[in-house]
Amino acid sequence: MPDEAAIEVEALTRYYGELLAVDHVSFEVQRGEIFGFLGPNGAGKTTTIRMLTTLLEPTEGTARINGYDITRQAHQAKHQFGVVPEESNVYRELSAWDNLIFTSKLYRVPRGEAGRRARELLEIFGLYEKRDVKVEFFSKGMRRRLTIAMGLLHRPPVLFLDEPTTGLDVQSARAIKDLLRELNRQGTTVFLTTHQIEEANQLCNRVAIINHGQIAAIDTPERLKRDFQSVQSVEVAFDRWQEGHRQGLAQLPGVSSAVRQGDKTRLYTDNPPALLEKVMSFARQRGLRVITLNTLGPSLEDVFLKITGQEVGFVVSAQPNGTVRHGPGEEDRGPGRRGRRRR
Repeated sequence: MPDEAAIEVEALTRYYGELLAVDHVSFEVQRGEIFGFLGPNGAGKTTTIRMLTTLLEPTEGTARINGYDITRQAHQAKHQFGVVPEESNVYRELSAWDNLIFTSKLYRVPRGEAGRRARELLEIFGLYEKRDVKVEFFSKGMRRRLTIAMGLLHRPPVLFLDEPTTGLDVQSARAIKDLLRELNRQGTTVFLTTHQIEEANQLCNRVAIINHGQIAAIDTPERLKRDFQSVQSVEVAFDRWQEGHRQGLAQLPGVSSAVRQGDKTRLYTDNPPALLEKVMSFARQRGLRVITLNTLGPSLEDVFLKITGQEVGFVVSAQPNGTVRHGPGEEDRGPGRRGRRRR
């Protein structure tokens, strides 16, 4: 196998007619990494993945999977990766065993080897006892595990996963994440797309954020958070709450926005220590008792929203003239811009 990075992307570009969806994207994924690929809807994330997995031909540029060019050596490249789509691509009328055997035929795995690998994967994923049960009777979490097993049947060194835990309950999502960590410990390079930003924070060695078809940032989660100190915050909870309190907190000097989260209020600021005394003074003036008061560093979600030009939380921001602006909530944010016109 050629001795390069697991994934090398060079000036990868895709137009849809006059629309530029992916704009000369370049990056590398090292062997043995769990690499997160994040971006708002319409940013070019799905188009990039479709090109990397040979489902879509690039307009310009190229990429290599373990050294094999995705256009000139597509057949060899396909054998270097497995794909786990967002929607489980299992055949519900077949059993778990038959799904794996069918997959083995697609990848031309020898019959004897296919049976051994199918049993091994079903045991690893806790599905061996259900091997003869039709998938239509599986829970969503079980179908997700089977889908990942199907993507691993030909033992690819690289695994592409699209939203692996979307729609799963907490227990199933945790099981999937534990499986991914174990696969990575065994040497599998994982390329992960997810809208669950905290999931990327927990799993990924590095993340890339794509926005408007271009890579806006790429680094480890902790370095990205370190570089965005403007989204530090103070989190406070009082013994009682009135809506006017949020507006008052938003107007404190140094507060860029105030976000109500459950029974707590998060105040974004670039200087949390200086804000603490102002919050305590605010409480004393209104006869409020402070239940909790914490300073928080930037979260990866905060960084993601900042980089992609979205509001951090549903915001009430203090304006220079002393008025208060109500920013859009999560549900009001529009998708990322869907590309540019051909230049």
